[in-house]
This record gives sequence, C-alpha cells and structure tokens, in this order.
Amino acid sequence: MEESNKILLGVNAKRENIELDGAMLNRHGLIAGATGTGKTVTLQVIAEQCSKLGISVFLTDIKGDLSGISKPIVVSEKIEARLKNFDNYTFTPSGSPVNFIDTEGKRGHPLRVSPTSMGPLLISRLLDLNETQEGVMHIAFKYADENGLLLLDLKDLQSVLGAVSDHQSDIRKLYGNVSSASIGAIQRRLLVLEEQGADSFFGEPELDIRDLLVRDFSGRGLINVLDATELFQKPKLYGSMLLWLLSEVFETLEEIGDQPLPRLMFFFDEAHLLFEDLPKALLDRIETVVRLIRSKGVGVFFITQNPDDVPSKVLSQLGNRIQHSLRSYTATDADRIKKIAKTFKISDNLNIEEEITNLKVGEALVSVLGHRGEPSNVEKVLVSPPTSQIGPITEAERTEIAQRSPFLNKYAVSIDRESAYEVLKKKLEKEAELEEVEEEEKESKTKKKSRQGPLEAFFVSLARSIGSQVGRQILRGVLGTISKK
Repeated sequence: MEESNKILLGVNAKRENIELDGAMLNRHGLIAGATGTGKTVTLQVIAEQCSKLGISVFLTDIKGDLSGISKPIVVSEKIEARLKNFDNYTFTPSGSPVNFIDTEGKRGHPLRVSPTSMGPLLISRLLDLNETQEGVMHIAFKYADENGLLLLDLKDLQSVLGAVSDHQSDIRKLYGNVSSASIGAIQRRLLVLEEQGADSFFGEPELDIRDLLVRDFSGRGLINVLDATELFQKPKLYGSMLLWLLSEVFETLEEIGDQPLPRLMFFFDEAHLLFEDLPKALLDRIETVVRLIRSKGVGVFFITQNPDDVPSKVLSQLGNRIQHSLRSYTATDADRIKKIAKTFKISDNLNIEEEITNLKVGEALVSVLGHRGEPSNVEKVLVSPPTSQIGPITEAERTEIAQRSPFLNKYAVSIDRESAYEVLKKKLEKEAELEEVEEEEKESKTKKKSRQGPLEAFFVSLARSIGSQVGRQILRGVLGTISKK
C-alpha cells in the first residue's frame, strides 16, 4: 500500500487493489452476508489495518474467534494460494495490541455502567417494559434526581422503586399516577435481570470512554475486544449496552471535524440486535448519533446477515458497503436480494443481483467512498487475508494478555459507594427506630395506668378535681383584686 491512510480490502479480477480511504472511515460502513461467508475475517482485516494506522478500535466478539487478532498468523498453503492473487503486496504476519473486555469480568477486565448513565429509555427497552411501566421508570429516575439519590447499580434502582411505591400519594401529585402493579412488575423484571448476571454489568467504576482512545508505544491503536460469547445469549442486554456505548461516545468526545483519519472505530457484530424492537424515541436518537458522530472523529461498521436488519435511515448513512454472499432458497429471499441489489450504485460490468448469490467464501461485492465522498463502482473482490491469526487463541494466551492490560487495576475491583440503596436504607432504619421509641412510650404509659388500683385512681381523680377548684378560686381572687383597683 503506497498511501499511509489506505486500507487494503482485496483485489478484483484484474488484480487491482481495492482500498478503503482512511479519511472516509468516519462515513461508516456495513459488512453483510450469510453465516460462513467471511464477514468475521473481513472485519478482522479492516480492524487490524485501522490499528496499524493509529486508529483505536472497539469490536464485539460473538463467537470468540477475534481473540486471534492479537497473534501473528501462521501462513498455511491456503493463505499462500490466496496471496498469489495479489501483486506488489508485502504480506507480513503480525498481531495487534489488544485489550480484552468482558461484562462479567471473566475473560477480560469488566465493563460496567450505572443505571443513571444508561437512562430510563434504554433500561425500559432492556426490561421490555410497556408504555405505562416505562412512564413509571421515568418517574423513578425523576424522583431519584430531585432527591439526590444516586443510581449506580441495580439495588439502587430497586430501592428507589420501593420508595416510589411507599410514597405513591405524594408522587401522584407531583409526577402523575403510579400503580403498585406497575412497580411490582418492574421490580420482578429487575430481579430476573439480576439473576441472569446483569448485576455485574451495572456498577462502578464505570467505563471511561477516553480509555478506548489509546495507542501502544509504536503508535498502533489499541483494539478493545469485548467478549460477547455469553452476553450474546442476552440479546436485549447486548443491544442496549452497545447503544449506550455509542451514545456515550457521542456525548463525551469533543468535536474535531474531518481529519485525515478517525481516532476511534466501532465494529458491531450481529447489528440487528441493536435495532430489534427499538422504540421510536431511541431509534430517532441513534439515527442522530450515527449521522453526527463522524464529526467527533468516530466511525462505525455494522456487521449483520442482511442489510434489511439495519433501519433505512441508518443504512443510508453507511457509505462503505461490503456485501458477502446471500442465499436464495425462497421467493422471499429472491425479493430481498433484488431489493439489496438496488441499494448499490448501478454497475455496467456486474449483474449485482446475480453476483450476490454466486459469491464464494472470502469474496465480496465492494463499494467504498472516494476522497470526495462519492461512491465507487461496485467491484467483485477477493478479500485480503488478515496478518493476524484466524480463529481464537488459547485461554492461557488470553489470560496472559488480559493480565497485562493497562486498565486491569482500574476496573478489576468494583466500588460500592454510598448511593440510593444506602441512603434509603439509613432513612428506613431511622424511621424504624423512631417508631420503636414511640411504641415503647405508649407501652410505658399503658403499663403505668394498668398498675393504678381503684383507690389510687380515686385519689388521683380527687386531687385533680380539688386542684382545679383551688385554681379557679385563686384566679377569681386575683381578678377580683385587680378589678377593685
């Protein structure tokens, strides 16, 4: 590669290099294709070259295969055969600097988020709440905010919901109707979420977005690999976490405008989980983020089986398109492929609709943006092999890399500082103590009365009566004296 800001995707039939302009990476991209057609390897090829250009990377590892990006590839006969298709290309096996992340902290340092940071919209989506329950969630967040109650983990959120339930009449006057049934339903779903292991995801220290913008001593961008092999089994949590991450980056990073290269690239595998059953408010938010985040120096690649998995308004923002093979077994499949073909720039040399179903593993139809932002002609491309290992490294190798992480000490141990749970617990304990004191005083008075015999009660009553009469006489005397004067 002659130019330092170019990423080699592969070669066409004429053995011409097909390259992605680094300056156009922040115009985002899509890698699509059926299972087993080479999407993961294509992702790996782009990600490792981004790292070499000094661009930091965050990617999700669904199958556990991408840990191999940390280790140089062993050139096999199959790789050698593919490389024969490339002219004037020096292939040097090399691994990339990697930081392993795991929401559960088992296969990398933990990734944590506070409920406050995620917000009521995303948490409502995560819990699959209906409109009424979502309204209650917004009220709970409002109540916490106005009463200085920090929501840092799931028990904080549970405690605030309990407080909202206990003060329904007061809250109804301020925020609107809140039913015990809705609160109970939300609390039960939070309990299920906690039992699924999400309690390790919510907490502190929360991920500092700027920790993703790291280079090693040689200037290569750090590749942050999120292990999603288990997280993927909780699709709502997986999708909500990635949406939070994208939104948080947008809110945190300052505007830098167009640069020769972006400073951070995201690669989101199984992208359909980000947009599945997404409420309109959230979808509008994500569309805005995808459209504007490029000015923050950030690019996003979505990886999915079918381009239809991505909402049309988001899809229209993805300028770099890499389409692997799709299979056509039914009339529905054929209609879908015809629709996808129409989204590419018309090609005089290729029947795009036909080619999509005939591509071999490792081949793709590619259309990238030029330096002026114009889409290139569609090319049938043999994707370059990665310089790093295809497939996972061993657990021992992974553990060794994870132990060397510059962020291990920062995120390894969770912090549980005083927040809503502790504040409300102290308040309840204090109220319980006051009630206990009042109850003891009542019991003491009751016992004192019960110890008085009939004769003692008679004299007590008589004394009160005499005292009242004497008092009245003295008062009259005083008033009489004053009146005489």
